[in-house]
Amino acid sequence: MKKFLLSIALATGIGFSIFAQEPIIPSGPIDLETAVAIALENNLSLKRSVLNQQTVEANLLQAQGERYPNLSAGASTGYRWGRSINPVTNLFETARIGNVNVSASSNATIFAGNQINNSIKQSKVDLEAGMYNIEATKNDITLNIINLFINVVFNREQVNVAENQLASTSDQLTRTTKLVEAGSLPLSDQLDVQAQNATNQVNLINAKNNYNIAKLNLAQALQIPYTSEFSVIEPEFEINELLMATETPKDIYNEAMRFMPEIKAAQANVLSAEYGVKLAKGGYYPTLGIGANIFSNYVDQVYGTERPTFGQQIENNLSEAVNLQLSIPLFSRLSNKANVQRARVQKQISEVAELEAENQLRNDIETAYNSALAAQLTYESSLIQVESLKETFRIAQQRFDLGAINSVDFQVAQNNLFNAQADLLNAKYTYIFRVKVLDFYLGNPINLN
Repeated sequence: MKKFLLSIALATGIGFSIFAQEPIIPSGPIDLETAVAIALENNLSLKRSVLNQQTVEANLLQAQGERYPNLSAGASTGYRWGRSINPVTNLFETARIGNVNVSASSNATIFAGNQINNSIKQSKVDLEAGMYNIEATKNDITLNIINLFINVVFNREQVNVAENQLASTSDQLTRTTKLVEAGSLPLSDQLDVQAQNATNQVNLINAKNNYNIAKLNLAQALQIPYTSEFSVIEPEFEINELLMATETPKDIYNEAMRFMPEIKAAQANVLSAEYGVKLAKGGYYPTLGIGANIFSNYVDQVYGTERPTFGQQIENNLSEAVNLQLSIPLFSRLSNKANVQRARVQKQISEVAELEAENQLRNDIETAYNSALAAQLTYESSLIQVESLKETFRIAQQRFDLGAINSVDFQVAQNNLFNAQADLLNAKYTYIFRVKVLDFYLGNPINLN
């Protein structure tokens, strides 16, 4: 299909088999591309959508079959007693008569108000709409996996920040304890650092828990069993000044309108509804058909001095017929009028749905653009904040080692730095995801490398 569709999944070399009996379970750490491919392979909602599409294919097959004549054959056998007409001699007889009847018939539609052609066209459009809906489902799954994957990476870095913070306060506690034992600092300073160290231990536990929850959410989205060993390969992603899209929201919207499957599906539904109106109007037209049948029979009676064989009787009693059938709808108790009215309403509903899809796309793009722009500004501000607080913390550490400030002031400087680093991480990965969403609407392949 279009540029974005399944570009990530195809890059991994993992095929997409909708009828896989068992879900794919990774044996080690996975990268983003593999995560997306596994999600597409295992997702049951996507499999259900593909199976539903086969029902639409069956509808198309049935509609196409209406162009061809049908053919049926049958046979019957039985006995009659008492006075009855011999089906071969057409004379009344009082006897037990055994008979065999064989027949075949065929009918074909010559004209039916163009309903067959419109039904086929409608089924083809419905099939196309279903394909676009499947692609839209794949896109939703892909974006969700990307978001969850980034969340795992973000929380793992939060664990690193918490570990560094705990290591710093542990070192500070060791130094402070020695100074207190030497009588250089009061015991209250040691208690303050102990309290901060305990707080940082709790923060580390919470960070690890959040990391595990992020991994659990990703594993569940991949529909695989979760174990604590499940992990991801962190992408080497660098943010630069060219990351943010240079297009305006209007430009992105115009580009997305060309290929987004939600829009294509809505447009196909409108076209299907148009064929539905034509199909309903076909009920006002006469229908013309042609039919043919062949019939023969056999009875187990003696004629004169001999009994014809089964084959002879079938050949001698063979009858054939061909006929034309014309049906003119003079009055259908308003059913045709009601069908047309329903079809027109359905077309209007489809047109409204198309406008809703376009408006939703515009809203999503405008929201994504403004969110990305805000995330960019937040990230740039966080960078400046972290650099400033690094210098502040460096000075505070020097002054603390010289005894120029107490432990409380030192902890404030330390906490400010670590909080700013955590905010920077959040801003970084929020910015990355927002920009990648814009890439998605531009039809660009999504990756984090």
